[in-house]
Amino acid sequence: MKEGPDIARVAALLGDPARANMLTALMGGKALTATELAQEAGVTPQTASSHLAKLEAGQIVIPRKQGRHRYFTLSGPDIVEALEVMMGIANRVGHNRVRTGPKDPELRHARVCYDHLAGDMGVALFDGLSKRKLIKTDLNGVALTDAGVDFANGFGIDLDGLRQNRRPLCRECLDWSARQSHLAGSFGAALLDRFYDLGWARRMTESRIVQFSPKGEKAFRELVGD
Repeated sequence: MKEGPDIARVAALLGDPARANMLTALMGGKALTATELAQEAGVTPQTASSHLAKLEAGQIVIPRKQGRHRYFTLSGPDIVEALEVMMGIANRVGHNRVRTGPKDPELRHARVCYDHLAGDMGVALFDGLSKRKLIKTDLNGVALTDAGVDFANGFGIDLDGLRQNRRPLCRECLDWSARQSHLAGSFGAALLDRFYDLGWARRMTESRIVQFSPKGEKAFRELVGD
């Protein structure tokens, strides 16, 4: 490709095994230190620092300093979406990690993708909102319908506040495990925050897993019409 965006450089930054493990850890939306990312990647702190310098130079991650500590976050939700797509391709063609464990089914059921709900529950949310005609999908992407606006206001979500952000209100994100869409964007993030506030779900400590209580899952299923 002689002209246009240099996808080879970005792919090289994302494709290194150690860097991929670091970026996967950051998909949870939590800022992590170089030491924590070294542990995630299984490399020495010095090697992790070298990888992070490359990711920072490539504008894949952003450093944030607080006190004596330096934290790293992904540079934007589009990085998460790219990683989700790549993970979906790897899963489809059989390039899966050998290590599996009890967390795998939980991650597939419900997890955080940056700041919104992913996994089977995330897909159910997207499908349910679509079936209830609260969101619509066309060539321009995903958008709230008039009924969706009424629903959001009634559900305790401040749409006016969300619209003041530059971030899109609704975005479609391809779920790597379900290979279907889940809802991203500021509205998708606000929905997950509302589930936390209502006590329907909580995020597991040091994990991307989102755990719904029995009552919370029942309320969620009623919300999506499942």
